[in-house]
Amino acid sequence: MLDALPVGDRENQAIIDSALTAVREHLDMPIAYLSEFVGDQTIFRNVSAPGMEDLIKPGDSRHLDEVYCQHILRGDLPELIPDTAAFPLAQSLPITNTAQIGSHVSLPIHRADGSVYGMFCCLSPVANPSLNDRDIKVMRLFADLAADQVRLNHSRQSELEGTRNIIRDMLRDAAFDMLFQPIYRLADGGLASFESLCRFRSDPYRSPDKWFDDARTAGLQTELELKVIDAALKALPGLPPHARLAVNAAPDTVASGALLPILSRVDPTRLTLEITEHERSNDFDRLLRAVQAIGARGTWIAIDDVGAGYSGLQQILQLRPDILKLDMSLVRDIDTDTARRSLAGALVSFASETGAKVTAEGIERRAEWDCLRMIGADYGQGWLMGRPGPMNQAAPNVTV
Repeated sequence: MLDALPVGDRENQAIIDSALTAVREHLDMPIAYLSEFVGDQTIFRNVSAPGMEDLIKPGDSRHLDEVYCQHILRGDLPELIPDTAAFPLAQSLPITNTAQIGSHVSLPIHRADGSVYGMFCCLSPVANPSLNDRDIKVMRLFADLAADQVRLNHSRQSELEGTRNIIRDMLRDAAFDMLFQPIYRLADGGLASFESLCRFRSDPYRSPDKWFDDARTAGLQTELELKVIDAALKALPGLPPHARLAVNAAPDTVASGALLPILSRVDPTRLTLEITEHERSNDFDRLLRAVQAIGARGTWIAIDDVGAGYSGLQQILQLRPDILKLDMSLVRDIDTDTARRSLAGALVSFASETGAKVTAEGIERRAEWDCLRMIGADYGQGWLMGRPGPMNQAAPNVTV
């Protein structure tokens, strides 16, 4: 269950669970939990009750009128109850008998604004007359630890919602522009294709990778990428007849299946889908099926940033890409760096053996172009040949 949460939230939950287990063992009580008040319900968010999952587990809830919480907050019941039989109000509540509560210790947890979040509680089916003020002090230490994690998580959630709102506004207003960087054949300098690149309108300016990172964190990555790809495809009629258009998508966006209908609106044989290698797919089987469906329509598949991300050669082999794009970290100074040249040469050989072509990114010097052409790379892009901009600014041929 924790695996489904973001890393920060998982850490928060693990600390709370540890606090509940520690205080339960200290007080020798079989059940400890942290609850949250939501409307007229108390929801058990974290539970430490090994072997008693049939009685209480995370996600269970009860009406606030059924439980001790409101009575403790009003002062009608004390926070420390060594023996529920000594308190007529506790005995009058049906839950005392149905849940077999013999002793009970509970402290309120507050949000940063002072409002009550819920209760940090331990209980046992048997009375425990030995419970005393020292125990409530220990309990308070662990409750404060849990409260810190609740407040930290709420702060993160507030920041996350703020990010979601910004991304939603960006999506609503389509507040971005599309630029296009030309890609040339290394053998003769002829124009081969364009890569579509997104630039977001913001003040101050933020690089595209930061926007897409925020969208991924906010759970809106696929929606944003599809919006950008749809905008890029509108430029396809303006391409030279022989040129292709490359669009970028993260593995999970491709695996979602939502990309194929968008790509199907245009001539698929003029498209290249670049799948970034910086992110690992959460469902490789789905990714593979989606890639095969897109490729079957004539769209070329490219693996972007090869040499800088997660994909191993086995994964590349399974995806059977038409293009391997060498990351600029391999291309930079390749003419003077033996290690870079050897690795790039090995990838060129691998591509040749698997029927793929190689595009080198980030070419900035003539010597890099010459070296890449010498080792057998097929295409190149970079500031040496053309920066991202309008399509009509790209030269049909370059002499470098």
